[in-house]
Amino acid sequence: MKYIVLGLGHFGRSLAIHLTELGHEVIAADKNISIVEQTKDRITHTVCLDSTDRDAVSSLPLRESNAVIVAIGEEEGASLMTVALLKQLKVKRIIGRVVSDLQKTVLEAMNIDEYIMPEEEAAERLAMRLDNIDIVDSFKISEKYSIIETKVPSKYVGMTLKEADLTNKYKVIVLTTVHVENETTKDGSTRVNKEASGIAKSDTLLMENDLLVLFGELANIKDLIQKG
Repeated sequence: MKYIVLGLGHFGRSLAIHLTELGHEVIAADKNISIVEQTKDRITHTVCLDSTDRDAVSSLPLRESNAVIVAIGEEEGASLMTVALLKQLKVKRIIGRVVSDLQKTVLEAMNIDEYIMPEEEAAERLAMRLDNIDIVDSFKISEKYSIIETKVPSKYVGMTLKEADLTNKYKVIVLTTVHVENETTKDGSTRVNKEASGIAKSDTLLMENDLLVLFGELANIKDLIQKG
């Protein structure tokens, strides 16, 4: 997959490097040439440009990219201007970095509903989610083990955990299942409600659109997702 990361501060740099290490093509941009030079050996492509400049941003392969991540943190005005420009250019998937409640409110007004917080861990979690669209969220326990939230694979819908036998097949542990339901609020907007079913048992039923919360090695969890 191809991603564009705008802003190479601590968060943007970490995200771009993680995505590159996962095997994706990454174009990372910053207006500071020294930062661009420092990261060019660890990221697929780096470029020096001002993300608030329409001509400069238009030169990037926006339509061919799976997502554009606005990782600018220190300059909230520049971040919001960049998002607005990307909206004008009809970028199909924009992910914004949020550093204040006001910034989040403005992004919501622009119909940007994907946000990420600026911690380095969040950059790694976002990289993992972008690496596999079926991963909803993740939490790294150690270098070897992770907790992953993912959609119930279609082949297991309607089965109990005992019937699915995921632990023996993939060496992963199902901690719980999460029921996801879309709810329409009074103002007409849609809100997603998530409710965990409690500790998973052998007779826990796997339902369509539900989520699995899995514990195990990332390679084994990815194997389950890909074969499901």
